[in-house]
Amino acid sequence: MKISSLLNALRVELGLELIAGAAGLGRKITGPGIQKSGLALAGFNKMVNPGLIQVLGQTEIDYLWSLAPKQRREAADNLILLGPPGIVVSRSSGIPEQLVQSADMGCIPLMSTGLRATLLIDSLHKYMANRMARIRSIHGVLVEVFGIGILLIGKSGIGKSECAMELVMRGHRLVADDVVDVNYNPPSSIVGAGNELIRHNMEIRGLGIINIKDLFGVSAICESKKIELVVNLEDWDNSKMYDRLGIVTQAHNILGVAIPRIDIPVRPGRSLTSIIEVAARNQILKVMGHHSALEFQSRIDANVAVAQRNSSAPPEQPYRLPAGIIDDSVEDSS
Repeated sequence: MKISSLLNALRVELGLELIAGAAGLGRKITGPGIQKSGLALAGFNKMVNPGLIQVLGQTEIDYLWSLAPKQRREAADNLILLGPPGIVVSRSSGIPEQLVQSADMGCIPLMSTGLRATLLIDSLHKYMANRMARIRSIHGVLVEVFGIGILLIGKSGIGKSECAMELVMRGHRLVADDVVDVNYNPPSSIVGAGNELIRHNMEIRGLGIINIKDLFGVSAICESKKIELVVNLEDWDNSKMYDRLGIVTQAHNILGVAIPRIDIPVRPGRSLTSIIEVAARNQILKVMGHHSALEFQSRIDANVAVAQRNSSAPPEQPYRLPAGIIDDSVEDSS
């Protein structure tokens, strides 16, 4: 991505203003990270990545002002000679002229903003992570059910779109049908969105292409959603052993991130939408630390352990009164 694209995209949002180095607006940013360049100004530049945006905060600017003019120019040149794609100065009382001159001579875009350094770095990092994320298109349907992003996968014609349409009619939201564009969102999230060409559209066999936004309104769609559960729809196979307890957690790998997956066999008479709604509720409980299947298994194990202890105990002996004590609870029949 070129530095000019970043400047145009964030000029209003972050208040970015180009100060110097306009000739280098075509320079490319090669990584999503952001670096602060304090040590580079002091001459230690081994850890500086020349493909990342460099940020100078109030501390770095104060350091420059503390130097003599000649040393200030040398420090600015040290940073410019590293060839970063661009430098952003956060809120400061003033940018030294030596830094402006070095940026112009080195054709390194020098920008400024009124934001604090911490807020600036956070905003730049989020923007860069989204723009430079790994993107991949996968076949499936992505829906939001009770706030949980659920990716429906399975062979063509298994009923993914029909299931999604029923979920929309129950008040849930469609994110993408048929083609889902997924990208990696650090540190460990996968976000899915609809393909730009077919966004908000759905194909129903026998009915054709329908537009969910036009039919059900904007409340029935969602532009993007974090994928938190994968539901694999497959034909019912009598010879296959399906999970009866839900103790074993399966994982589905998307762009290197393992996402919980459940396999649901499709059979006439099964209400897939109800099953998926329950799966969403159950996933919410798991996230909150309540795993129903494991709690049930723990109770079973505890009962089995108690039963085993009782079965291994010696047989109970008949009760006998201590010597010298007379039992007068029974009438004498003599």
